[in-house]
Amino acid sequence: METAPRKHDAADIASVALKAFGNVMSKWGIPLDEAAALADMSESTWKRAKKPGYSAALGKDQLLRLSAIIGIYKALKLYFSEPIASRWMTLPNQGPLFNGARPVDTLIEEGLPQFLRVRNYLDALRGGA
Repeated sequence: METAPRKHDAADIASVALKAFGNVMSKWGIPLDEAAALADMSESTWKRAKKPGYSAALGKDQLLRLSAIIGIYKALKLYFSEPIASRWMTLPNQGPLFNGARPVDTLIEEGLPQFLRVRNYLDALRGGA
């Protein structure tokens, strides 16, 4: 008799997402205040969330933000070589979504819709569309 696959609870998903997000922030050299803003958290909450055992639930928008960042990270690693892949988010960009701003600043200023636009933009570049 087969058993149903284990459903991941919200705490498990949040824990994995926060760990991955924290690793990306470190790789990109994003300071604490910007990382907190990207995760839609206060700086004090982000400090707690980075520690193992953090168990507060994340909202749907926060999970979408973290997921988009992880997708952006993956697309950059596939599309660019180092050091550009790790620096792209923090370099001024003349692309159509950024108008000379750093991509990270546009994410912070414009919120979740920009996260999704940037992710789609990079996926389109990678796919040649």
